[in-house]
Amino acid sequence: MILDDFIAYNINGLYCRYADFYLDPQQPVGNAVISHAHADHAIAGNHNVYATEATLAFMELRYGNKKAKVSYTVPYHTPFKIGEVQLTFISAGHMPGSAQILMEYKGVRYLYTGDYKLQPDDTCEPIEWVKADVLITETTFADPSTQHPDPVKEIQKLNDIKINILLGAYSLGKSQRLISMINKYAPQKTVLVHHRIMPINSVYKKLGYDIGAHQVYNRKLMKEQKEYVYIVPPFTFDSYIRATGVKRLFASGWKNLQANAQDTLFISDHVDWNDILEAVKQVQPQQIWTLHGDGRQLKEYFKNDIFVKIIG
Repeated sequence: MILDDFIAYNINGLYCRYADFYLDPQQPVGNAVISHAHADHAIAGNHNVYATEATLAFMELRYGNKKAKVSYTVPYHTPFKIGEVQLTFISAGHMPGSAQILMEYKGVRYLYTGDYKLQPDDTCEPIEWVKADVLITETTFADPSTQHPDPVKEIQKLNDIKINILLGAYSLGKSQRLISMINKYAPQKTVLVHHRIMPINSVYKKLGYDIGAHQVYNRKLMKEQKEYVYIVPPFTFDSYIRATGVKRLFASGWKNLQANAQDTLFISDHVDWNDILEAVKQVQPQQIWTLHGDGRQLKEYFKNDIFVKIIG
């Protein structure tokens, strides 16, 4: 029997009361199961942290010895127990080490997706599918009007821009994906990287990922028009709002983060509407629980077929 309160929000985040652990808690807790290393999912200060090797490596870079009092490195497909709940990490395809979390309790399978994507990405493990009774999915872009374009075609837009490009991107995950794609689909470009992104790139290398040719930013280089692409984190991108001699682009699935309507770069690391429908097809759940977005469109879409509960 599916337990309606198996996972629920409290003041610290998404909590499993049946085994006293949290999924991606928002405040330090005793037992934290971390889906991936982005800061809105992986905070410092938890006592016990269960995560993949890559997730812990990125947390170590960001938090040092504050990442956890005790860390448990768990490979994909390796069941482990907290209390009476068995958990297994399944690749989520979002960034290196990102994991869906399969939880099994009293014969019922609950699958928490965390952030996930279906699009191919050379800089992380591809998504995998498992069957579950309950699909607990993010709904960041759960709107039928939202359909992400082909990321390859998006990155190929850079080939038509002959002046230097200032490219805004989140430092962890998106920047490395962009470096790889530019090397592959716009190889005449020279990729320059903000100094704060370089340590993350070093972790990728240690994890075995070759993200492609790039070099740390040098101010003298950008004074010449040699089709440089300078990748910078959001705070730097915003500070260069009056930059001259460059084309400003921000790589994101969000329309409001595009620098202008004429020059867009819609590259998202989250599922869109059709991707979520594919996830439902693959997982074959009896119920869908939604979080991290607006689940109302899914509730309406599946109203005659699958029970949909909005939990956050």
